[in-house]
Amino acid sequence: MTWMDTASELRRARVPAVLVTLTSVRGHAPREAGAKMIATVDDLFGTIGGGNLEMTAVTRARELLAEGVRAPEMLTLRLNDKAPAKYGRQCCGGEVAVLLEPLPVPASVAIFGAGNIGLELTRILSRHDIDLVVSDSRPEQLEAIDGIGAPVAQISREFAVVGEEVLTELPTGTHVLIMTHDHAEDLHLCSAALTRGDLGSIGLIGSSAKWQRFRRNLTAEGFAPEVVDTIRCPIGLPDLPSKAPATIAVSVAADLLSRFA
Repeated sequence: MTWMDTASELRRARVPAVLVTLTSVRGHAPREAGAKMIATVDDLFGTIGGGNLEMTAVTRARELLAEGVRAPEMLTLRLNDKAPAKYGRQCCGGEVAVLLEPLPVPASVAIFGAGNIGLELTRILSRHDIDLVVSDSRPEQLEAIDGIGAPVAQISREFAVVGEEVLTELPTGTHVLIMTHDHAEDLHLCSAALTRGDLGSIGLIGSSAKWQRFRRNLTAEGFAPEVVDTIRCPIGLPDLPSKAPATIAVSVAADLLSRFA
């Protein structure tokens, strides 16, 4: 398996990692320039030569993962008996430059409802490197996603009569947008989202009157008012008041992207 295969598998599994590359070698070193490995919190894939060189890079890579750093970083290491060595000395005599490139887990977004606005929103979000779930109880609405063009996002279409079944399986930290064609289903999804308690955000499409009705119902279900108020409704940017589906989708997307940019 190549490092690209490994990176793709980790991306699909939503496992954060760091790609470690020997970018240059001067003198003698265990591996040639271009050698790569991938480090996760628990695993290593490949090698850049072992010894202090590799363990120093791995240690720093795991520090980047723990700190949530997204920017690349360079290390320069000397391989001689006079160089500092925490994990044993390497006396190859050379000097290497190591590039650490974080491969963070992309943001996860779920759209419940692939109607006019949901489809426009899917079109916009599909151009971003995210994991995007689109769920609807109408197969024909999900089929319309085929017409949005080649996506950058990893899109999963989920046909579900009961959308809560999809919601319960979403990754922790997912940003949920609720905009189905059925207000009763919207309410059930709001309840299921609040029950999880580990989502990145919850947005509900609708007017302030709809929200006041939902807020009363959710509070009557037993959710604390401050928990209910974590749901954003109306969603989108208030300075874009148009009711055109494409404009609403732009507004919602802009507001959402600002939350995980």
